[in-house]
Amino acid sequence: MDINNTQRAVILLQDGTIFYGKSCGAIGTISGEIAFNTGMTGYQEIFTDPSYFGQILIMATSHIGNYGVHHEEIESQQCKIKGLIVKKFSKQASRYGEVDSLQNYLKRDNVVGIQDVDTRALVIHVRENGAQNAIISSENTNIDELKKLLDKSPSMLGTELASKVSTESSYTLGNGTHKIALIDFGVKNNIISCLLDRNCIIKVFPYNTSFEEILRWSPDGIMLSNGPGDPEPLTECIETVKELVNTDIPIFGICLGHQILCLSQGLKTEKMYNGHRGINHPVKNLKTGKCEITSQNHGFVVSHEGVKDNSNVEITHRHLNDNTIAGITLKNKHISSVQYHPESSPGPHDSRYLFDDFLANIKTYKKQLI
Repeated sequence: MDINNTQRAVILLQDGTIFYGKSCGAIGTISGEIAFNTGMTGYQEIFTDPSYFGQILIMATSHIGNYGVHHEEIESQQCKIKGLIVKKFSKQASRYGEVDSLQNYLKRDNVVGIQDVDTRALVIHVRENGAQNAIISSENTNIDELKKLLDKSPSMLGTELASKVSTESSYTLGNGTHKIALIDFGVKNNIISCLLDRNCIIKVFPYNTSFEEILRWSPDGIMLSNGPGDPEPLTECIETVKELVNTDIPIFGICLGHQILCLSQGLKTEKMYNGHRGINHPVKNLKTGKCEITSQNHGFVVSHEGVKDNSNVEITHRHLNDNTIAGITLKNKHISSVQYHPESSPGPHDSRYLFDDFLANIKTYKKQLI
């Protein structure tokens, strides 16, 4: 084995497209859905985002690894991506502080990578031909053998992944005045930080926690977190959220949590052609008329089907690139959700106001109980 970890590597897409390069990260063979992220910074936060669980990620920006990795810049305890595709990969970290190399980080978490790939051409191919499975190997470049392995890789459509990234047991953080029950479908650390910064005590519950157990804690508000995979197979979670909606407790959903909330109200979700992943997605707040630049990471979206016929749902945000639904509120309730990431890690802070809106709803709700 090459001690410099730069042996030949290959990518094979489901449609037969092949790209060659050199290895980075761990040596091995992995398969999964291929996706691309357009962000120019924040790669460590991206790689540790549980919403990417099991995916092969193309980084559209040319240079990855330059500033290394830092123990504070994580969204979970380890990398959640399965594979990484980059153009230029730096094994040296140029930054002050307790910084390790991205190479060591990827090897530690067994992320198979490939460098020296024409990522511009590959991103264009995925954009034009849609999301599909792919396989990366730095130990076997026999295309016929890789194709047989790739054919066994499951589709993201219909695949439930929240159970793979959710906490196994409940835990409590903070000592504030507002009790937030956070249902963990694959929560990012910075969502928790944004709530702690707003004087909250948070109890994080596993994704499949029952309605009764959540209410037993007497929360002031409920957060439905982000997470990976297709939301529709989470039938028990959808039913639990439906029951929670009927209590009138304020609820705020993010990404997968947004989709589950919408499914609980009879709406539909659909798989996108190639998804939204990056830190520069424009969204319009239809209530205020203001636009915000947002951080996004999702391959499914709430369908327009049934929204017009649902008198309980109001669309509050739209993605300006493709007019997809980016946020909703439930009429006459303190309940809302967005498809994007207001915790913005990485990304701009334009949407942080949504946490303040959630806390304002909780304060109003608590006053009504007096």
